[in-house]
Amino acid sequence: MDSKNTIAAIALSSAVIVLYSLFFVPEKQPASQNLIEKEKIEQNSDAPALEQKQILTQVSRKDALNKSERVKFENLNIEGSISLKGASIDDLTFKNYNVELGGSKKVTLLGPRNIKEGYLIESGFVTSDKNIDIPNSETTWSLVGNNKLTENSPIKLSWTNNQGITFEKEISLDDKYLFSIKQSVKNSTNKKYDFYSYGQIIRNEIPDIIDFLILHEGLIATLDDELIEEDYDDIQEKKFSKTADKGWLGISDKYWITSLIPPQNKSFKTTFDYKDKFRANFIATKPLELGANSSITDELQIIVAAKRVDVIDGYAETLAIDKFDLVIDWGFLYFITKPLFFGIDYFFKLLGNYGLAIIAITICIRLVFFPLANFSFRSMAKMKALTPEMVRLKELHKNDKMKLQQEMMALYKKEKVNPMSGCLPILVQIPVFFALYKVLFVTIEMRHMPFYGWIHDLSERDPTSIFNLFGLLPYDVPSFLMIGAWPVAMGVSMWVQQKLNPAPTDPMQAKIFMFFPLFLTVILAPFPSGLVIYWTVNNILTMAQQVFIMRRTTVKTVT
Repeated sequence: MDSKNTIAAIALSSAVIVLYSLFFVPEKQPASQNLIEKEKIEQNSDAPALEQKQILTQVSRKDALNKSERVKFENLNIEGSISLKGASIDDLTFKNYNVELGGSKKVTLLGPRNIKEGYLIESGFVTSDKNIDIPNSETTWSLVGNNKLTENSPIKLSWTNNQGITFEKEISLDDKYLFSIKQSVKNSTNKKYDFYSYGQIIRNEIPDIIDFLILHEGLIATLDDELIEEDYDDIQEKKFSKTADKGWLGISDKYWITSLIPPQNKSFKTTFDYKDKFRANFIATKPLELGANSSITDELQIIVAAKRVDVIDGYAETLAIDKFDLVIDWGFLYFITKPLFFGIDYFFKLLGNYGLAIIAITICIRLVFFPLANFSFRSMAKMKALTPEMVRLKELHKNDKMKLQQEMMALYKKEKVNPMSGCLPILVQIPVFFALYKVLFVTIEMRHMPFYGWIHDLSERDPTSIFNLFGLLPYDVPSFLMIGAWPVAMGVSMWVQQKLNPAPTDPMQAKIFMFFPLFLTVILAPFPSGLVIYWTVNNILTMAQQVFIMRRTTVKTVT
């Protein structure tokens, strides 16, 4: 019975995912119709920072970095450089994260625009005045003052056009992942101008993505409290635009986020599009008026971060960024998934190992569901005791299904047994199971975190296989035969658990249920090992509770 419920649980979990994707994906919003002047700016050929096409050359990353003068930046978490050509942030490496478990190569996210993996951030001003030269991707800025950007040492970039207008950027860096840019325009003439501030993220190509239904990787934003998630292929087919008064935008990878936070309390239009490369940009809907012999200033923030929960939540709170915590894909079970993470993280800080933390949270979940499970197991114990009588009735009324059903219902009523009660604990635990899967799958805290023995990464599958005796035989097995020790332990625990449940009275059903533990072992073997550990421990605790309840439950002998 419990194995059948488990199958139902997995099927229902899948159904929830599919139905959510079909019915709850946010609708794409049409572009605003009242931004005529700004549309002219976007279409203006003199706004190359927004529209200029780049021809990619086959050069190495190192050569591309050397093609322009650079200002280096570094703190405890990131290092890289800003190109003086275009004043773009196009070189960033995470100092504390390796590409592979046990390797020494660090994760590099951003790259120069003229390489295949180009990925960069730009910001500045545009204007509708075609007679004004504005800085673009080919503009070489001058460095004023400090020659390196650090936590306590901002830098200043400057460029002056031939019309007597100076553009400046003051860039500061905090101790984690935040770049703050204060950009200004100084007018030394007697004329007046209007300028619109903008920022954009450019990515040349689709990176290696998992392309899995439960994880969004692509362009993302929250605009006026609405979460926007656009896949790369969606943007290749159709541009997305929306005007908002608050929010943020960016491009999301599984573990990394590149994001722009527009100037606060100012309306802006966000656009996701693809024209030879992917762009996520914003532009102010109202201009800043630059008077004669005066200046204007605007500020924006850039966060290029590893998606650590404490870091993301910290920025959301300190910078008052609306729903910035959604850069981590907690899913539609947010109200379960995120608290579950905090529970696991609490036990990790207490026990020092995420595997032990998962076991501890499993025990807590069992305690929460203990009363419900007790009720279910009492009913199942009664059902098991009634099995001989049910077999007798089935044989007695084998030619009269209606009479059999009536006799069965009378028996259930007499013995006060509900045959569906065994499903209740499983149905209640479906959201918890799925939420734990999300936690293990999307949180960077679980990445490369070991358990004891052969489990070196709880976010990945068990690396052993029964087909080479868990590594004792000197050969590798194909990935589809990678059924590790923990999945086998899970399958065995499910088989033992099945023996404690009432056997199906139908012989064919009984034979089918015999294969359920094997089937689920194969199905769950590729899942994160942390999830398999949870399921195995959960099975063992369930069996212990079930045996205890069954021994205490007495049922009258049916004559």
